[in-house]
Amino acid sequence: MIHHPDLSSFLTAGVPVLTKGPVALIFAEDEVELDATIRHHLAAGFRHTVVFAMPEFAIAEDVADRIIRVSYSLQTPDALEMAMNSTMKAAGDIWFYYCFNAEFLFYPFSEHRSVGEMITFNVEERRDTILTYVVDLYTGDLWQHPNAVCLEDAHLDKTGYYALARKDRWNNVLDRQLDFFGGLRWRFEEHIPAPRRRIDRVALFRNKPGLVFRSDHTFNDPEYNTYACPWHHNLTAAICSFRTAKALKRNPGSTFDIETFKWHNSTPFEWHSQQLLDLGLIEPGQWF
Repeated sequence: MIHHPDLSSFLTAGVPVLTKGPVALIFAEDEVELDATIRHHLAAGFRHTVVFAMPEFAIAEDVADRIIRVSYSLQTPDALEMAMNSTMKAAGDIWFYYCFNAEFLFYPFSEHRSVGEMITFNVEERRDTILTYVVDLYTGDLWQHPNAVCLEDAHLDKTGYYALARKDRWNNVLDRQLDFFGGLRWRFEEHIPAPRRRIDRVALFRNKPGLVFRSDHTFNDPEYNTYACPWHHNLTAAICSFRTAKALKRNPGSTFDIETFKWHNSTPFEWHSQQLLDLGLIEPGQWF
């Protein structure tokens, strides 16, 4: 394992890692399923996997020697924004992916095609981004798993997703931009601040000079925030995530109001891209 003691060390000594992609950036908010998250993304075929984690977070030996580790804290409000923009500024023309621990990337045919193959197809379509939807996962039994996380008993919502037109500060509708909602952030919206209720995230993108990552998971280039190109629908992916469920059960203001996350539209998660395709949560576009 290559271990950098802080972000500045990584940006100085780790520059060779940032010359060829795709590069996965995993941000560890805690240790919950951190090893599983790393293993999942290593299997996806990223050229490099960089894990930003507190020094005290344990990482299993079988994955530790396959990652670049950066000692980093996400405790400050702008920590993600700072790490993303600093890394992007130090990098070249490469593709990045970012997620948090207890999040898992799925895309069409991901069981037998690498993330690099998907990016190659996307580039051929003249797209510099791949839109991802954060699909909430949660355990079916909060009594047995009080932190809401269990890989073997993961569930998701099979319906309840919708989109609204995204508008600028002058209330003009933005071209090919939508705000997507659903999952736990929709069902328990009274516990979620309004700016954090969206489930869309441009998690896969091509870096370029002057590109800026913003705190709302959008970029300063409007085209990067679009869901498709002007001439047809594009491929989309999903990040299946325990993050919202974990936060709702950890937060004292919401944990006692939630006895279960299951409802009549819950279904067991099969850990397979075909289920997400069947539910319409991801689409292959023109990729077959």
